[in-house]
Amino acid sequence: MYRFFINEEQHNENEIRITGEDVNHIKNVLRLKEGDRIVLCNGRNRDYISEISDEGSKSEILCRVVETKNSATELPIKMVLYQGLPKKDKMELIIQKCVELGVSEIVPVIMKRCIVKLEDDKAEAKKNARWSEISRAAAKQCGRGRIPVIGKALSFKEALKKALDEDPGHLLVPYENEEGIASIREFIKELKNSIKKDPDNSPTVSIFIGPEGGFEESEIEGALNAGAHTVSLGQRILRTETAGFTTAAILMYETETH
Repeated sequence: MYRFFINEEQHNENEIRITGEDVNHIKNVLRLKEGDRIVLCNGRNRDYISEISDEGSKSEILCRVVETKNSATELPIKMVLYQGLPKKDKMELIIQKCVELGVSEIVPVIMKRCIVKLEDDKAEAKKNARWSEISRAAAKQCGRGRIPVIGKALSFKEALKKALDEDPGHLLVPYENEEGIASIREFIKELKNSIKKDPDNSPTVSIFIGPEGGFEESEIEGALNAGAHTVSLGQRILRTETAGFTTAAILMYETETH
């Protein structure tokens, strides 16, 4: 079934009113009619299996809720990607692919070796709006139950504090100077034990990825002092965008329960 995101204010008891650009997509692109079923998701892990009951006017479509259930596409962990700001349009690719791989939140981080600099608050807000739309589109395409949040750009120190406040035990830093793949295997083993001990309380894994120039030594020292785990992703040096994809894919594979 086709999938669309809604806001809770569009939901009234067993009826959902679809508005906005999705109306044109449903009517004129997909050519769905009364009686056809679609999945409407509130973006917070709740799915409404719904039947089109009235095509309504040009600006809305009415649907009757047939079944309500939790989305089955979310991981038993929360992955937050703290991404050192990359050059050009790499951030758009990182957001799109990491949403597909199950990341829950993406936070741009201004690190010492970042080449890109955010110009001002207005320019940052414009970029964030663009990135948020990419996140929404990717979540819709891959069937996510949540729309991953694109956070405000933080300094490295601010990002570490945020990660520690959320879950101090699961800070993960892929680092080219770390030796041996055993380091990430050990981290995953500890992570799985945490999930088994308390399956109702999802751990938050904070993944720190350096920019094109990598981490400064002082940043690694700061992360280690905060209790972070530095790990190797193999014997090859990965690009900033590849490192994020690889880490998210490994965690998705190791923790997926369905």
